[in-house]
Amino acid sequence: MSRICLVGAGSIARAHAEAIAALPGLSIACIVDPSIAAAARLARDFGAVAHYTSIAEALAGVGFDRAHVLVPPDLHAPVTAELIAAGKPALVEKPLTASTEEADALLAQAKAADVVIGVNQNFVHHPAFAALRRAVEAGEYGRPRFVSCLYNVPLRQLKGRQFSHWMFRKPGNILLEQAVHPLSQIVALAGEIGPFAALPGPSVPLSPGAELVTSLDISLDCARLPAQLRFAVGAEFPCWQITVICDDGVLTADMFNNRLIRQGRTRWLEALDQAISGLATARGVAVTSVRNFIDYARGQAKLGPNRSAFLLSMQGSIQAFHAALDAGKTPELDAAFGAALVRFCDTIAERVFPKTAPVVLAPKSEAPPDIAILGGTGFIGTHLVEALVAQGLHVRVMARNVTNLPAVFGHQNVILCRGDIRNEAQVEAAIGLAPVVVNLAHGGGGADFAAIEAAMVGGAEKIARICQKLGVRRIVHVGSIASLYCGPDAGTITGATPPDPRETERGDYARAKVLADRMLLRLHAAEALPVVILRPGLVVGEGTSPFHSGLGFFNTEQHCIGWNAGTNPLPWVLAQDVASAIIGAANAPGIEGQCYNLVGDVQPSAQTYLGWLARALGRPLRFHPQSPRFLWAEDIGKWLVKRAAGRKVAMPPLRDFLSRGLTARFDCSDAKRDLSWQPEATEAGFIARAIDVHA
Repeated sequence: MSRICLVGAGSIARAHAEAIAALPGLSIACIVDPSIAAAARLARDFGAVAHYTSIAEALAGVGFDRAHVLVPPDLHAPVTAELIAAGKPALVEKPLTASTEEADALLAQAKAADVVIGVNQNFVHHPAFAALRRAVEAGEYGRPRFVSCLYNVPLRQLKGRQFSHWMFRKPGNILLEQAVHPLSQIVALAGEIGPFAALPGPSVPLSPGAELVTSLDISLDCARLPAQLRFAVGAEFPCWQITVICDDGVLTADMFNNRLIRQGRTRWLEALDQAISGLATARGVAVTSVRNFIDYARGQAKLGPNRSAFLLSMQGSIQAFHAALDAGKTPELDAAFGAALVRFCDTIAERVFPKTAPVVLAPKSEAPPDIAILGGTGFIGTHLVEALVAQGLHVRVMARNVTNLPAVFGHQNVILCRGDIRNEAQVEAAIGLAPVVVNLAHGGGGADFAAIEAAMVGGAEKIARICQKLGVRRIVHVGSIASLYCGPDAGTITGATPPDPRETERGDYARAKVLADRMLLRLHAAEALPVVILRPGLVVGEGTSPFHSGLGFFNTEQHCIGWNAGTNPLPWVLAQDVASAIIGAANAPGIEGQCYNLVGDVQPSAQTYLGWLARALGRPLRFHPQSPRFLWAEDIGKWLVKRAAGRKVAMPPLRDFLSRGLTARFDCSDAKRDLSWQPEATEAGFIARAIDVHA
């Protein structure tokens, strides 16, 4: 039994742990992570003997035989180097390193120490791709002649404007994060990459001085076969297929649909051959699709093991690495394989990516801040900072991520502070002497309601206490109308409408919003907390996705399953109008302890809004009306299956589904009066700022 140390306790570590748990001969000895709480949680969930904050502690503690390196990419090299120095073989999550120089140094160190290092390019072991390789190697359709790969994928971080992510920090990082997946498959089929030609597509601006090339067309002269790669990220329709053209047929592995598509020939004349071979191809696709659905349903019901393609690819990659070690062989996906991919990505970035000049920022003003914004680099925060700077105010912004931000954050009147609302010292430093604090930090989520409550409600209370300690004049807490019941029997909602009194019948997010509002109002009543609560409706505008969850549930962007018939007016509000309301709430006298809902005057229904969006984007978007009671019944069915399988999950509440339809009417005359608020009142203005900005 090989004892494994997982270095890193993030989401990818959980995937590794789940894969290891299903493989014989492997056990998790310990977890290492600077966050002892994260390490302890993962160790508890997967039965690890111990958890530590450093590799040195793990070596001195229970010890281990091998390691998996699951830290962020820029830490792969130093962490792996420490393991090599300790003589421990390691499987490194892709990419092997963040640069060619680091990869070469690791190769030399591993060779000198005679320590085996592998790279987890797990999609080489994807079930559909593995079936493709077997068919090619068996000569099913004769000699292979050409490999073509289409990698056309959405990018959640790009759509969500999460530009602080590692993949956006340098031009070549997007290749190390994404392109290594299809490239690893091409190399496995076609051999080592030789000469190549790359043609970049257009780039999109991320921030001043930072651009992202979202597509590349690459012709590759590989050792065994010529190949072509179409690499595109940020696409709308997901398509990842790798095709091998052979003398007597074509094989295509479809990664997203987990199937191998065969196109061959029969003994019949051409006309009949086309019909028979076409039916054979269709039968293969149908059989595989049904099998995948059955595997999914069995896994969800806990009637069998999880057979998702991703987990199977992880199991295959991990098993292959450890089996090679056990046999004294070099793994196929060793450090040299990973280093070659890093070197190729670096070469492409150097040759074809645009060179950007460093951004020279204006000297920052030393004036004390007029306002401090916590969690202020997001969608609403960006619009707020723009509005404040336009008024000549000095702003201090605290956020966890402060890289690749819009140009306004480089303004001389804006001071950025990296920090987390869980860190009291960082929050105090960010607020400083600011007389007004705007809390846009929602506090994050969690695996269960207790974690969500601790983050959202606990975070809001911590900020309130710090503001009291510092003598802040006004706290503007930006919540959500999710804290209100907005169902068909709610009547007309005003700022005086209390949070939902039946919060236990709401979803976790809404329930936490209710509790946060109540906590702040109690602090105002008992301790004179100078707080004003704003509850924006469905916020839209430049900088966020137009596919708002208030419309319904999006299985895909093209199809929206409505929370109801989709004909009632919805409580939309533009981000710019939310910003103006926040400024009004910061300055209006005598409004402490008040709540204001922010809903604009233009309130298209879900069907109308999606129709506007479809015309602007030129896409066939579809709204599917649904009954909230039917949606609830569907969730009840899923809940019954989960409970029958022994999973302890709460029964979905009907009240939450009714509230999601947002059929209540909102009267925001109090916000207009007290905050001097004037939201967009024309349909044309709303369409221009909420819809057309996404065209």
